[in-house]
Amino acid sequence: MSLDKKPLLRAVLGHFGRCSTPARLRWGRVLGRITPLLLRSRTHIVRTNLRLCFPDMDAATREALLRRHFRLLAQSFVDRGLCWFGTPERILDTIELQGEAHLSTLLDQGRPILMFAPHFIALDAAATRLTLFLKESATLYTQQSDHDVDEIVRQGRGRFHQVHLVSRRDGVRGLIRHLRKGIPVYYLPDMDFGRQGSAFVPFFGIPAATLLSAAQIAQARDAAVVPVISRLDAATGRYRVEVGAPLEAFPGDDDPAAATARLNRLIEAEVRRDPAQYYWVHRRFKTRPEGEPGVY
Repeated sequence: MSLDKKPLLRAVLGHFGRCSTPARLRWGRVLGRITPLLLRSRTHIVRTNLRLCFPDMDAATREALLRRHFRLLAQSFVDRGLCWFGTPERILDTIELQGEAHLSTLLDQGRPILMFAPHFIALDAAATRLTLFLKESATLYTQQSDHDVDEIVRQGRGRFHQVHLVSRRDGVRGLIRHLRKGIPVYYLPDMDFGRQGSAFVPFFGIPAATLLSAAQIAQARDAAVVPVISRLDAATGRYRVEVGAPLEAFPGDDDPAAATARLNRLIEAEVRRDPAQYYWVHRRFKTRPEGEPGVY
């Protein structure tokens, strides 16, 4: 992105952050209709993921699910304007946080906290709402390829209180540094980052390259793993972020791969509650076991 487009991007997101809820929803509906047509490669990825994960679902139902997914995805993009440029009062009114007492209890106990946040559509809204609640937090951050976009994203995600954006190059070591200081870590567990540090763990019955970090950190640091599940109601434009109780006896006596399989089953169960809310545009099955062909 050239420098002259940076003010335009800020202006567009700023407008989304200031406009009324009905206007936000209109923008979401418009973008939701055109996004599958404009992003055909991503539409192919979503269609492939749904076919792999829901083989018993008929094609027409999967296509309806695809359309609803892009509607939610478009709304979440519009609402980055709200999260990154809207007033704190608007954000608090739009994004409901439930179960935050679990975090307060763990903080009072001095227990390291790993907020286990799978890739749901409302992920950015959840992160923003949690940074309004927590005085300090940390999360992994992948640098954007465009400098101007990267600056806007970093400022948006670090807008409230003290947020440590840990470069993915620092990996688990960077997260552990903050856990040692008692800083809760917002951890995104379910993306395909290749073979290094991963194992092929079933996800919807398909071997998926999955980082073992959550289980390894919980074991090494006695960290509490706290599920954070977020959802968006496209009809109202409201978000709900649910902070669950810490997982019991995790990882227990399980090895990292078995413990990670338990986490994948947790994600699956939450996805099945409303499949359109999951981030299907990601190539979750990009890395294949040795000898298996690519799926995309």
